Amino acid sequence: MHRITADPMDRTRFPVDEWSLIESELRRDDLGAVETLFAVGNGYFGMRGNFDEGRDSHMDGTFVNGFHETWSIRHAEEAYGFARVGQTIVNVPDAKIIRLYVDDEPFVPFEADITEYRRALDLKTGVLTRELVWRTPSGKHVRIRSRRMVSFVERHLGVIDYEVTVLDAHASVLISSQMLNRQDATDEYRAKPLSGDEDFDPRKAESLTERVLIPQLSRERGGRYLLGYRAANSRMTVAAGMDHRFETLDEWEQSAHLDQDHAKQVYRIRATPGTTARLTKTVTYHSSRGVPTRELADRCDRTLDRAAEAGAVQLFADQAAWLADFWERSDVRIGGAPDIQQATRWNLFQLAQASVRTDGGGIAAKGVSGSGYGGHYFWDAEIYALPFFSYTTPDVARNALRFRLGMLPAARERAAELNQRGALFPWRTINGLESSAYYAASTAQYHIDADIAHALMQYVNATGDLDFVARGAIDILVETARMWADLGFWRGNGVRGFHIHGVTGPDEYTTVVNDNLYTNVMAKANLQAAVDMCDRLLRDDPDAYARMALRVDLDTAELAEWRDAAQAMHIPYDEGLGVHPQDAQFLERELWDLDNTPDDKRPLLLHYHPLVIYRFQVLKQADVVLALWLQGHEFTAEEKRRDFEYYDALTTGDSTLSAVVQSIVAAEVGYAHLAIDYFTSAIYVDLANLHRNTADGIHVASTGGVWSALTNGFGGMRDRDGQLDFDPRLPEAWTELAFSIALRGSRLRVTLTREAIAFEIASGEAVTVSVRGSAVVVMPGQPVSVPLAHQGVVIEGTPASADIAGQRRPDGSVITASIPAPLVGEEPE
Repeated sequence: MHRITADPMDRTRFPVDEWSLIESELRRDDLGAVETLFAVGNGYFGMRGNFDEGRDSHMDGTFVNGFHETWSIRHAEEAYGFARVGQTIVNVPDAKIIRLYVDDEPFVPFEADITEYRRALDLKTGVLTRELVWRTPSGKHVRIRSRRMVSFVERHLGVIDYEVTVLDAHASVLISSQMLNRQDATDEYRAKPLSGDEDFDPRKAESLTERVLIPQLSRERGGRYLLGYRAANSRMTVAAGMDHRFETLDEWEQSAHLDQDHAKQVYRIRATPGTTARLTKTVTYHSSRGVPTRELADRCDRTLDRAAEAGAVQLFADQAAWLADFWERSDVRIGGAPDIQQATRWNLFQLAQASVRTDGGGIAAKGVSGSGYGGHYFWDAEIYALPFFSYTTPDVARNALRFRLGMLPAARERAAELNQRGALFPWRTINGLESSAYYAASTAQYHIDADIAHALMQYVNATGDLDFVARGAIDILVETARMWADLGFWRGNGVRGFHIHGVTGPDEYTTVVNDNLYTNVMAKANLQAAVDMCDRLLRDDPDAYARMALRVDLDTAELAEWRDAAQAMHIPYDEGLGVHPQDAQFLERELWDLDNTPDDKRPLLLHYHPLVIYRFQVLKQADVVLALWLQGHEFTAEEKRRDFEYYDALTTGDSTLSAVVQSIVAAEVGYAHLAIDYFTSAIYVDLANLHRNTADGIHVASTGGVWSALTNGFGGMRDRDGQLDFDPRLPEAWTELAFSIALRGSRLRVTLTREAIAFEIASGEAVTVSVRGSAVVVMPGQPVSVPLAHQGVVIEGTPASADIAGQRRPDGSVITASIPAPLVGEEPE
């Protein structure tokens, strides 16, 4: 279940530092994962943590958010409404390459004799640094220092500083700064295909075999290079540029090379002992859905001009200043656990790198750190990433929701294609069209509509930004509610109820079911939110309501229909077992014996046909338990505990979306030790490569869930229509948990210890919260401390499938547990 109980990091190689991720030893065996861990990005573009020298890589990568190629999906057996157009993120020209030769000997990190080595990602400055000493084959010692950043201030800018010092001898030094179209051009230093490992894994991106980037422009002027391309099928355009400033007291000369896929600026230095040669390289990327590359090239020029005018010192200082403000808003302090503190800050920093400068774009499942999942956007952003931003940096959340609003026309068309009214957002996409070829575990996840509506309401409750609703965001609520009202139906069997059939919930090991609990609970909230916001808009801004009603052709009779459907939504419950069934048929299945499933058969999706998995009670990720968190007011405390115990025993954790949710609910219901175990598993998902696919990019949803696990799980925070309530669960080993919350223009500091929870207004007006049901008014300049009698009940032990096996269903049948026998490849007896 990917649950760990202790720090899994090799601390001789990655020492504990609360503000940095440091690597003190160079190793090849986990190169792909480490390239991801040391990636730098800003949400718009990102550069993987490849070595500057452009060799010895698992996957060289530079990615621009949303820049993709399209391709026709060829189904083995066609059916109406299947996704037709695949979308895959493109590896844009790699401008971070700086190759080094000393006396004509190339510096190749894994072949070199390196006597000193240190690489660090500084979370305060947002800069990746590397410092090493290379002993050349002739015995000369060369110190190499580099700094790399992607700017949070200048959205389109990256900066690389590269210094070379021959310490003890004269030498001939050559520094070659390059930009290479790796998507299409051959890299002469790689023997294997650029797409890398072709083993089956649905989490990886599709490989594109035809030429993707069609050359449109190549230009060099005074050491500045620009390359421009158009994607062959999507017709998107991109321009990449690099500029140079070179400094040394030694004699040097330069030369240039340029073709349609490769640019090279070469410096030859007659190096003297102890004299440093320093190259400052600024890089830029601009992309568009169709703007000509010559215009993008002009934008590149302007970006590079500003960078040259500011200078590297100022650019690095601006980055540090931006991050100082970010951490003031976003830091979560953990007392008594420096290793947990380091991992937590690294995860929060990854959220920033994936999101903060998307500026109207989407938040991809891997951010801009890798090509996993093809660069697609899922529900991950709304449920896992946006809570962090809604409560710390609301503008980022607003931009992400505006991105979804821009997808609404395509979502309406998709709903119509599936014979539904309203709008149905795509399960996975880049350009707004459904891109998943496997509908059972994708298109059938209609809950994405409710997830987006939930994120919208969470943002509005946190910020009070009703203007955003009035200016168009209410259309999301109306069209998603309209879809639910059309998809569901009324059925009377004693008590008339509203049902939703033929959908898939968050758990992708159970597909196309009736009355999935998570879907029904979230759809109920979606319907009610649409009614409430329409009523509020009619009351507070009748003109805006009239424009909306005309825009979406809203009949007031629909509001009554939505209200009735929400109130009568069927919420399945089994009296005999005392749990909410995940869906109408879930409890009829037998159990998968997870307790005795070998580790080499995990994750199940890589070892068993979907039909085999679908026949069992087994979960890829939290489903009912996710509903317990997001819509906790719909369940009693006893129901939450019973549901958690039942489903925790059946959850494989094969999805990285699961551990944070299980941690939150475990903390609430009393499984304190499980809560910290799941949290530890979540913060090390990528740092320790627990799912063995970190090489494909950061698990952005998990990083967002880390913040929720801290604030909602251990901090016990819940938001009910904008009213914050706290019921804390501080782990035994921690002395303190402190974080800040943005709430309707004010910033509230929260500090939790075992004895009390304290509140202070950092900025803004008074805020009213509650602690375990009692109201607390926090005034500016008047901190409030509320004593705590306890940190919640503590339940020992761990739920197991053996606890469920043997119980009887209402029909009297006994629930049994087993593992499907492996037959393929077995020798006959």
